[in-house]
Amino acid sequence: MVNENLLNKYAKLLVDYSLSLEKGDKLLIKSTTLGEPLVRAVYKEALICGAVVEVDLDFEDKGNLLLKYGQQDALVHKPSLFEKAINEFDAYLNIRAPFSLKLGDIDKAKSTIHQKAMEPIFQTYFDRTADRRLKRSLCQYPTQAAADAAEMTLEEYSAFIFSACKLNEEDPEKAWIALRKNQQAIVDKLNSCTHIRYQSPHMDISFRTEGRTWINSDGQTNMPSGEVFTSPIEDSANGYITFTYPAIYRGVEVEQVKLEVKDGYIESWTAAKGQEFLDDIFKLKGSRRFGEAAIGTNYDINRITKNILFDEKIGGSIHMAIGQSYAQAGGKNNSSIHWDMISDMRDGGEVYADGEKIYENGQFLI
Repeated sequence: MVNENLLNKYAKLLVDYSLSLEKGDKLLIKSTTLGEPLVRAVYKEALICGAVVEVDLDFEDKGNLLLKYGQQDALVHKPSLFEKAINEFDAYLNIRAPFSLKLGDIDKAKSTIHQKAMEPIFQTYFDRTADRRLKRSLCQYPTQAAADAAEMTLEEYSAFIFSACKLNEEDPEKAWIALRKNQQAIVDKLNSCTHIRYQSPHMDISFRTEGRTWINSDGQTNMPSGEVFTSPIEDSANGYITFTYPAIYRGVEVEQVKLEVKDGYIESWTAAKGQEFLDDIFKLKGSRRFGEAAIGTNYDINRITKNILFDEKIGGSIHMAIGQSYAQAGGKNNSSIHWDMISDMRDGGEVYADGEKIYENGQFLI
């Protein structure tokens, strides 16, 4: 049983800080039936502030059933409430509360048909979230499946989530505002530079950022957050990078991914585990260029959990994403995927900005 006081603090943080809901805003809350306690708490807080709220709860195995039994009409159907919300609502909250992280046997052809049908909605999502016409947040409710993936008990995993979201602080919103202030000095420095280099025993890769914007990710689009990120110029990355943490996408785990990059184009790749899946991903449009480069700054997240919402923010790590760029950062790469891959920088990692070392062994020097 999740502590009710912490749930109420979580809900208030999401409504007041992450989404900045105002009277009259239309909000869609999407989760699973397992996430109902947090959904209920958020629903209450959103109503108190005067919002209009719709709720969409998935049941166990819904996605697998669609791909196993769905025929053409079902596969190309766009979920009506979700489509309307992404196109017209003011806010969207996705509360992850998985029954299982195992996808089972997936019909690739059916999956491709369904993903293709959903592309216009996702493009609208990227466009409207870029300028905050659609205020959005992604968060986590503790479930046994996620705890098992993180190799924690459910009690340990719940405590981990609450700590990462700063809910143990007397005033979580104040704590996030302090993080925002600290990170602003970092993004100000990065935005004054145009050439970035990540270097460690596992990588030596550089990219350019003129005309692009480094974003201060301070908990207002993901909860938890704690990262600074941008979208590199699409043809600028050169070098190689090995991602030391497991990379998980669509329920498939790939390990020790190494990419060789020339003029922004990923020319070759290897993986110690998941090579065939990686091969398939790099057949997708836009997947062989980077859509994001980032540095994790949340030091309350200090271990891998196999959940990208947390793992990409590990204090002392960097990540790069293949595929879709961020329009708010000035990115121009379009793709149906955005896959973050993470590498530890706490043992010999360095970041250079216009030749100046600004980061060493997992810590900024700024």
